[in-house]
Amino acid sequence: MVDVLVIGGGNAALCAALMAREAGASVLLLESAPREWRGGNSQHTRNLRCMHDAPQDVLIDAYPEEEYWQDLLKVTGGITNERLARLVIRESSTCRPWMQKHGVRFQPPLSGALHVARTNAFFMGGGKALVNAYYRSAQSLGIQIRYDSPVDAIELEGDRFVAARTGSERFEARACVLAAGGFESNREWLRQAWGQNERGEWPADNFLIRGTRFNTGVLLKYMIDAGADAIGDPSQSHCVAIDARAPLYDGGICTRIDCVSLGVVLNRDAKRFYDEGEDFWPKRYAIWGRLVAQQPGQIGYSIIDAKAIGRFMPPVFPGVKADTLSELARKLELPESTFVQTITEYNAACRVGTFDHTALDDCHTEYLLPPKTHWARPIDTAPFYGYALKPGITFTYLGLKVNEKAQVHFGGKPSENLFVAGEMMAGNVLGKGYTAGVGMSIGTAFGRIAGAEAAKALSEQLGVHRAEA
Repeated sequence: MVDVLVIGGGNAALCAALMAREAGASVLLLESAPREWRGGNSQHTRNLRCMHDAPQDVLIDAYPEEEYWQDLLKVTGGITNERLARLVIRESSTCRPWMQKHGVRFQPPLSGALHVARTNAFFMGGGKALVNAYYRSAQSLGIQIRYDSPVDAIELEGDRFVAARTGSERFEARACVLAAGGFESNREWLRQAWGQNERGEWPADNFLIRGTRFNTGVLLKYMIDAGADAIGDPSQSHCVAIDARAPLYDGGICTRIDCVSLGVVLNRDAKRFYDEGEDFWPKRYAIWGRLVAQQPGQIGYSIIDAKAIGRFMPPVFPGVKADTLSELARKLELPESTFVQTITEYNAACRVGTFDHTALDDCHTEYLLPPKTHWARPIDTAPFYGYALKPGITFTYLGLKVNEKAQVHFGGKPSENLFVAGEMMAGNVLGKGYTAGVGMSIGTAFGRIAGAEAAKALSEQLGVHRAEA
């Protein structure tokens, strides 16, 4: 029997394992993926949103707690637990030295991401390097690691953890941290969550899974069925508009289409359906997957012209290119006359002031529905480009309810030795929406808390045993 069992292999799980081991506990980590795919969705990340009151090594200016909170409040529409959200925010201001101690390195943001240089610290080598650094540190500290070990059942005595099972194998521990991700790779659960729309479509059938194929929600479902308190809307998720040519799983950051705010987005009827210039892209990119999911056929098309080239991080696949709008419509197989009319009406509505993609500028449309609030410039300079978009699910928001100690709750009562971190509890903070880097902030904060509290639970158990003796 080990002191602390950690179920999961991504950022939150690794943070929990490292913190518990640093506190003196023996630790076993069970990762469902094979070694080469270890790390869950964390391998696809690239930065951490950080509160800071003054410039730091790779962070400019200041990003105080209240601004961070207001940014989160805006994207979630108030569907968040302020107490837990502020806990994440404050933890984000102190975690980086600890991360660096475990081998994580940071770099200044790349040119395509300078607009988040104040708010986000970027990992040198991206999320894969972060995951590898944590695994190296875990091995050097004597943490046991088992790959290809998906947990399918938890043994409980009331609200106390007893053991976990992976098939016929059984793992006992004095405390446990659940950090096995959401259910984004479980197509049937996604279908159930999204249901059938008024057009008779099952939207989830057209979703691509931007993250890991190993997050099927088996453990999450088991815990909810076992009576753990759940939180969050199962249809809400980190859902990004990604290149429709992306692979079914593990497309990651390179499949994201980042030119949305520089042009217009059309549905398959060649009609606009939302304000492309509503706010800065890091605060709005994760709404576009859901918006596209609500369109016919769950597909959209990002349209730009030559003026946009060089102003956004290019995706892995080149856009469809044409010398005229009519030619582009034909290549994208969109209704040509409607396509040209939509762009022509948009161009006529543009009121171009001082274009500045790093600020909420005064380039906007007038007498157009939906409006474009910022960065509105006519699409009139050849060549023209189009990117077909599909919803890309990164992680789901349905999770287990927690408190400040990351304890799993049963009927409102916190368990003494069962904790949860990462995507399995992110819905406490993210009821809907997203802002860049906050997922890693949640995973790091609650992973560290869960690991420390699991180790603390051991010492409290020992104290009780000594008192009884």
